[in-house]
Amino acid sequence: MELVNGKVFEPVVFEFRSWANIVALTKDNEVVLVRQYRHGVREMLLELPGGVVDEGENPLEGARRELMEETGYSAGNMIEVGRIYPNPAIQHNTLFCYLATDVELTGSQHFDETEELEVHLVKLDELLQMVKRGEFKHALHVAVLFQALAHLERI
Repeated sequence: MELVNGKVFEPVVFEFRSWANIVALTKDNEVVLVRQYRHGVREMLLELPGGVVDEGENPLEGARRELMEETGYSAGNMIEVGRIYPNPAIQHNTLFCYLATDVELTGSQHFDETEELEVHLVKLDELLQMVKRGEFKHALHVAVLFQALAHLERI
């Protein structure tokens, strides 16, 4: 690639499918989270439910599917609150951000072969304190939470 100043460089771009993550709120204002092992940091992390949007799948439907598969919860209402680029310097994919309200436990978890998740319910205000204390560490999930809080006019 040649820059405007005439310098030439060879960029690296990772091609990933789109992702969808969900801030899922129960009627009691609890956020549905999952705890799972992340090998890159060799830690168990609390995260928002979500994952890869399948080829040809509508991102909203992918978000609903991921929420059910990972947690057993389904959403009364789910709306897109943002679209962000996970790392536009080296990735070309989009992360679709959703807010689900009135979620209820209506099914059972159905994991992919590499998943092993525990569901945790955390009050929204406690999750915000966890972010402040550095206990909710996945940067993309903090960004999705920010999008949901902006939509809820909490920030």
